[in-house]
Amino acid sequence: MATDKITAMREGGQIMGHLLADLKEYVQPGMTGKEIDAWVRSEIEKRGAIVAYDLLEEKFPGAICISVNDQLVHGAPKDEPLEEGDKVSFDLVILYKGYYTDSAFTMIVGKKGSPAVKKMISVTESALWEGIEQVRPGAHIGDIGHAVEKVLRAGKLGVIENYIGHGIGKEMHMDPEVPNYGRKGTGYVLKVGDTICIEPMSCLGKPSNYVDKDDGWSVKMKDGSIGCHCEHTILVTEDGYEVLTLPK
Repeated sequence: MATDKITAMREGGQIMGHLLADLKEYVQPGMTGKEIDAWVRSEIEKRGAIVAYDLLEEKFPGAICISVNDQLVHGAPKDEPLEEGDKVSFDLVILYKGYYTDSAFTMIVGKKGSPAVKKMISVTESALWEGIEQVRPGAHIGDIGHAVEKVLRAGKLGVIENYIGHGIGKEMHMDPEVPNYGRKGTGYVLKVGDTICIEPMSCLGKPSNYVDKDDGWSVKMKDGSIGCHCEHTILVTEDGYEVLTLPK
């Protein structure tokens, strides 16, 4: 394995993991997306990393994607305050020592929330971990997608197919593509040193979605249902995997 790459991504992953854990504690009803975004930007810089979304050719209007309720992914931070019981998904990419790490989680704001939304989050997190458990040298990308899809469908959730996971490292998005569906024994074969992002996306209704014309970024569910997104950056090791973006 390329030592410089792995060291940088391990360190960047720890910055990411601890920052998102702190973010989960920080978010409260009444805060606006833009207030949260400003806090995240400050924390990224304070911890010695770079805001990756600033480096996009078409610059994203924030340091973190904040997707509320029927927004699935890529939510642009807004001025509207979050309300008790809102679903919010946070998706963050940072650059550290020349390498990217990427992670996302979904939560309910405050203490109250719909049981159906709570279940969706729990099932989607389980799907993420079931996908991660497939990672090892010689495994196929299809093994991961099959495992993720099986959990989501068993949970009676809509499976998002038009947004998928990806390789990561010197670039934010690299080969191979990592879909949240698939057939065992098909697709790219993982090897030691590969770094990939597994990111299940689900919804309570039908999986059709569209990009909001108002901000040009936020992906929303066509039927107005609630969307969910969870993600980790994973390293393929000699004996299996290492979750780089889980705080240790």
